[in-house]
Amino acid sequence: MSAIGVASCSCLRPGVLLLNPGVQKMSSFGLHTAARCAAKDYYEVLVLGGGAGGIAMSARMKRKVGAGNVAVVEPSKTHYYQPLWTLVGGGAKQLAASGRPMGSVMPKGVEWIKSRVTALDPDKNCVRLENDIKVSYKYLIVALGINLHYEKIKGLPEGFNHPKIGSNYSVHTVEKTWKALQDFKEGNAIFTFPNTPVKCAGAPQKIMYLSDAYWRKTGKRSKANIMFNTSLGVIFGVKKYADALLEVIKERNIAVNYKRNLVEVRADKQEAVFENLDKPGETEVHQYGMLHVTPPMGPPAVLINSPVSDEAGWLDVDKETLQHKKYPNVFGIGDCTNLPTSKTAAAVAAQSGVLDKTISLVMKNQLPARKYDGYTSCPLVTSYNKVILAEFDYNAQPLETFPIDQSKERVTMYHMKADMMPFLYWNALLK
Repeated sequence: MSAIGVASCSCLRPGVLLLNPGVQKMSSFGLHTAARCAAKDYYEVLVLGGGAGGIAMSARMKRKVGAGNVAVVEPSKTHYYQPLWTLVGGGAKQLAASGRPMGSVMPKGVEWIKSRVTALDPDKNCVRLENDIKVSYKYLIVALGINLHYEKIKGLPEGFNHPKIGSNYSVHTVEKTWKALQDFKEGNAIFTFPNTPVKCAGAPQKIMYLSDAYWRKTGKRSKANIMFNTSLGVIFGVKKYADALLEVIKERNIAVNYKRNLVEVRADKQEAVFENLDKPGETEVHQYGMLHVTPPMGPPAVLINSPVSDEAGWLDVDKETLQHKKYPNVFGIGDCTNLPTSKTAAAVAAQSGVLDKTISLVMKNQLPARKYDGYTSCPLVTSYNKVILAEFDYNAQPLETFPIDQSKERVTMYHMKADMMPFLYWNALLK
């Protein structure tokens, strides 16, 4: 598990953010700290999770019902802007720049309950926290993010104690990626994509393109056999951007192996074992000179077998309104939901505006009217100064902000991801 922050794909919707300051953002989640009793045992609005989705919605709810009537349950001491971790793993940014104290991003006056949710009881309008503390609510917003499961790969997470292996998905392993990148001498450089839903589906290949660029710059590229082993059958889910990425892959001489799922890491021998998903039970072993692991992911443990979740454990919400399908006073945002779109920061940014309108109408006993179209975005970093900005909807159709062909690699889009978005995130969006 990493600590907290935003759904790991890095772009909030640029046009929306610049033109509409009312839109806020993102989500994800983590661990830390000792439990603390809630100041009260009832709040008009209770928010579960202090990632970007939770912070954005608590700021919005504060304006609706007053700060003293809103509480956020979040155990982590630190809030991370995780989209920066792609660049941290590639050596372009410092890890310290991605985190701030949780208290500094919590809306002023909103109660921060430093505890962990242990159970949801929507029939009684309450949740249970550690030490069997019960907190009741009138309205509940679930923004618990997504859990990382390195332990589902045999040999991990203990394998990270060895060299040549890293992962940009955790605060504990992202700097190991940069070390492995720098220390690489020769052989296979393997980048993986798991057989589960993930946050920011583009991130597993972004670090691959940065590695290619770094090794070209340092004269090592000719000694590297770069491999992208993905459990998927396509490089990217939207054809327009997939076609562009395949051109990049061809031009840079990168090998892509589809339907390959990492099941074991033998870090002492520098071996990675992959299952062939087209031939269940059949495995293949690759030596590596560098390995970047994208872990399997899943819903937060508290949501599994919960009354508010679907069979897979994701929060069961209406895909257009973000209102729960069974409990009208429960709402969801971000990675913990079963919305059929990519789990990204940009998706949370778009969702927060819709959810704000939905809750406003529900509070007035009116039916939700604003509809979320599934907008999500992923700035696909293809080098240290280039990005393909993918933006699309529920139907995997491009839904672009700018009047240009966003499937082309652009320097301007890189600076937007690396410099403008972090600034907006900390200085405007979380407010």
